[in-house]
Amino acid sequence: MSSSNPTTDPASIVIAVDGTSGSGKSSTSRGVADRLGMRYLDTGAMYRAMTWWMLSNDVDVHDAEAVAAAAGKPVITSGTDPLGPTIALDGGDVSVEIRSDRVNGAVSPVATVPEVRTRLVALQQQEIRDALAAGSGIVVEGRDIGTAVWPDADLKLYVTADPAARAARRAAEEGGTDAEAVRASLENRDKIDSTKGGAAVPEGATHLDTTPYTLEEVIQLVVELVETTAYGTSGKAGE
Repeated sequence: MSSSNPTTDPASIVIAVDGTSGSGKSSTSRGVADRLGMRYLDTGAMYRAMTWWMLSNDVDVHDAEAVAAAAGKPVITSGTDPLGPTIALDGGDVSVEIRSDRVNGAVSPVATVPEVRTRLVALQQQEIRDALAAGSGIVVEGRDIGTAVWPDADLKLYVTADPAARAARRAAEEGGTDAEAVRASLENRDKIDSTKGGAAVPEGATHLDTTPYTLEEVIQLVVELVETTAYGTSGKAGE
């Protein structure tokens, strides 16, 4: 099977990619979407954009009632090109701002507020409907895609990796950050997600452990899974 000329028609396909931080799900999702000519949606960026808006407007992120009252105010727009995904807030691009340490430390309490989740899940579902209506299909990445956002996804993946591998990858992405410190941070994030119920494995999901694979190998594996889902046929990774 040629990876450069896939046979899969992605027009009616929704791929839900859930999993742990640092597992490679973002890079995999973008790569698969690019390979198959699909849209890509980073739902985590939407929660980060909401958090940045709260911080910028002096909303106490630890005051759930205040966050809930403001959850409907920001206008959040996602760019779904897998080669250059963007996130805009009230018309201005905030792709850089949402990755700041300030947002890192505030996103979890914001994301647990029910009104925030209800608002953003609705936006995410609309992005999926728009993609299907446009005939492009979509790869949606997050932590509750296959359980809450789109339980009827054509293909559900749950992506994980060995903790050491996850830490090494994330440290490399962050420009050589200490891997042990990153590992501790990732483990803490996993605990937070498990207690808020956002890291459940979706029913019917394919578990993909990326530890022994390169990024290109993982992308190829997922492309083959898409082909199996769409047509009942598949090749072998590396062909």
